Amino acid sequence: MSQSQADSNAKSFRHALGCFPTGVAVITTTDAQGQPVGLTCNSFSSVSLEPPLVSWSLRKSSKSIEIFRQTKQFAINVLSHKQDDLSGRFASSSKTMAEKFAAHPYTAGWGSTPVLDDCIANFQCSVFASHDAGDHVIFIGQVEAFEQSSDEDALVFYKGAYMMLAQSLRALSQKGGASEAELVQARGAVYTTLVRLACAAAQPADLQLIEQNLRVLDGHVAEGNMHRRAEAAITFFKQLTTAAHNEMLAIVAQSLTAILEFTVSERVARSQAPALYLPALNPLRWLVLERLRAQDADGAAAAMSQYFDLVAASR
Repeated sequence: MSQSQADSNAKSFRHALGCFPTGVAVITTTDAQGQPVGLTCNSFSSVSLEPPLVSWSLRKSSKSIEIFRQTKQFAINVLSHKQDDLSGRFASSSKTMAEKFAAHPYTAGWGSTPVLDDCIANFQCSVFASHDAGDHVIFIGQVEAFEQSSDEDALVFYKGAYMMLAQSLRALSQKGGASEAELVQARGAVYTTLVRLACAAAQPADLQLIEQNLRVLDGHVAEGNMHRRAEAAITFFKQLTTAAHNEMLAIVAQSLTAILEFTVSERVARSQAPALYLPALNPLRWLVLERLRAQDADGAAAAMSQYFDLVAASR
């Protein structure tokens, strides 16, 4: 296997792992001089209830690996959705440990381990075991003390980005804080940008999948199966998101698509799926695909903008 193939496989593997949302925590301990040490981690997991065991892992290339190999205790500080700045601070390589801890209050917990204030939960552990595992070391801790101090939502990491925006958009929609017109406008802005990116980033396989789905969609229209047509229309936007190969915008697009799926399912439940069908949108989908293949960013964006103008006018 060539180096480029190995790099591509590693990137694909990381992307696949990113499909599983994980919480974010800061792991803290003290070094041989008793100074606080901390780093951001999203590999925290429960292991056992009896005895109470938890685990996390750290790259062997980490500057802090030897400190954690030698320590006898550590604390896992679970972050709330409001603490993305804290996550970023302890993940930064440009700040010293003193700077990281100076910016956030902490207290000495079990074994004098630093416990960060205002986290939603913490688990103060003695080291139960550690195991080499490829390019990481897995640390297993026995929980000696723990605290849950808040019912705030946790900070969640998903596909390379925090899910705060995704959660906020869903909450806004569910609470009725966003009108359908606003959601259509937001989707139009996002997907107009995504198709511009896809003109440069889409792979032939991406475009082939879009074409196959559009043929399926047209087949459902011919059959009069409006429920399946609606599902294929949603798939079209998911495929556009994939074709853009931009993980940050994908989070926004996936959130907006989730809201759309909720809206469609509600209308399907009320037998209103046919009312969602606009025949004029069919040729615009094909036009977007045509412009993507021609790598015509302006043409693809114009077709996408026209698509959402028609959707907005129909509401």
